[in-house]
Amino acid sequence: MIEFLRFDDAGFEAALQRIVARGEDSPAGVEDIVGEIIARVRKEGDQALFDYTARFDALQLSAATMEVTTAEIDQALASISAESLACLQLAADRIESFHRKQKQESWLSTDEPDMLLGQLVRPLDRVGIYVPGGKASYPSSVLMNALPAKVAGVGEVIMVVPMPGGEINPHVLAAARLAGVDRIFKVGGAQAVAALAFGTESVPRVDKITGPGNIYVATAKKQVFGQVDIDMIAGPSEILVINDGSGDPQHVAADLLSQAEHDELASSILVTTDESFAGAVQQALGEQLTALPRRDIASRALARYGAIIVAGDLDEAIAFSNSIAPEHLELAVADPFALLPLIRHAGAIFMGHNTPEAAGDYLAGPNHTLPTGGTARFFSPLGVEDFVKKSSLISLSSAGLQRVGDAIVHLAELEGLTAHGRSVAIRLNK
Repeated sequence: MIEFLRFDDAGFEAALQRIVARGEDSPAGVEDIVGEIIARVRKEGDQALFDYTARFDALQLSAATMEVTTAEIDQALASISAESLACLQLAADRIESFHRKQKQESWLSTDEPDMLLGQLVRPLDRVGIYVPGGKASYPSSVLMNALPAKVAGVGEVIMVVPMPGGEINPHVLAAARLAGVDRIFKVGGAQAVAALAFGTESVPRVDKITGPGNIYVATAKKQVFGQVDIDMIAGPSEILVINDGSGDPQHVAADLLSQAEHDELASSILVTTDESFAGAVQQALGEQLTALPRRDIASRALARYGAIIVAGDLDEAIAFSNSIAPEHLELAVADPFALLPLIRHAGAIFMGHNTPEAAGDYLAGPNHTLPTGGTARFFSPLGVEDFVKKSSLISLSSAGLQRVGDAIVHLAELEGLTAHGRSVAIRLNK
C-alpha cells in the first residue's frame, strides 16, 4: 500500500524522484486550451464567460445573473447551522488576528540631516480570489485568501467561484460574507482567471489573483502573470512527518491520510528513526483507510506518492526534509523546539504531538496557502505582504545633493550616461 524505504536503498533516489516530480508536467494540450480560452475572453468579454460556463458548468448566465446577489448570500447564511456559522466565525477571527500581526507600516529615516529616505507601503486597489466550487468546496480557502487582503487594506476584493448546475456550498458564501468579500461572480476555470486579469463588461480587472484551482486554473494564472500579479503556482498537496519513535502511530497515520485524501497526486511521507514505529504506522494506515469515505483517492495517493522511511538518526531526517522543502512539516517528536533551529525550508511547521496539520488548514491562524513542490526554498505562505506594494521615498536637500552629487556624476559617467550626470551637475552649478 505504501512504500517502505531506507536512505541507503538502491532504489531510493528513483522512488524519491517519482514523488517530487509528480504534477510537474501539464497534460498534453492544456497550455493550448488555456491560451485559447484567455484569448477569447480578452476579445469577447462577458459573452465568452457565458458560453464557457454553459459548456463546462451546465449553467446559463447573463449579465443580470452572473453576480451573486445580497439576497443569495442572505439565503445561504440562513440555510447553515448555528454551529457551522460559529465555527466559521471563530476561524475568521483567528485568521484575521494572526494576519494583523503581519502588517507593515510606511517608514522614514532621518539618519542623515540633509537627506530623507523611506518606504511607502500601500495596499493594492483590487484583488481577485479564486475559490473552487460545486459541492466539494472550501470555505476555508475564502477566509485564507480574503482576510489577509482586507487586513492589508485592499480597496475591493472580487471572488470568482464556479457553480456547476447553479449549485454552490452555502458555507462558501457565508465565509465570503464573514471575510468582507465585496463582489462574487458565478464563473470558474481558466475563463474566470482571464476575466480577472483583463476585465470584461461585468467582471472588473484586478491587480492580483490568488487562490487554488485545478490544472486549468493554475495554467491560466501562469499565463496571465505579468499582466497581473499572482500568489504562486500551487502543485499537489504534501506532508512530511519527522518522528523519533515517540507519540501514537495512530495519530501519525491519521495525519498522513489527511493529505492523501486531497487527490491522487498528494504526497504523504513519514521519516522515523524507529523501525517498530514505522511498522505500527503502516498497519494503522491500513486500518484507518477502510473507514475513510475518500479511501480510493487516499489509497492511490499513498501507493504512488507515499513513503515510510527509516532514518539512522534525526539529523538524517532533517537533512532529507530540508532537501525537499515540504509544504507541511510535522515535527512529531518529543522535543520539537530542539529541532526547529535546524529546519531551513518548509511552508508551515507543526510542532509536537498535539498539533495536526489540519489545525493549520482551518483555524490556527496562519495561512494555509503554502508553497508546494519544493518551492518553500524561496516562497513564503500567503500573507498580508502579498496584498501591498512599496514605493521608495527619496528627498535630498540642497546640502545633501552637494554632499553626494560629485559621486553621482562620476558613476553616471562611468556608465556613459552623460545626461544622467548632467541632471545632477546642473544643480551643482558645474
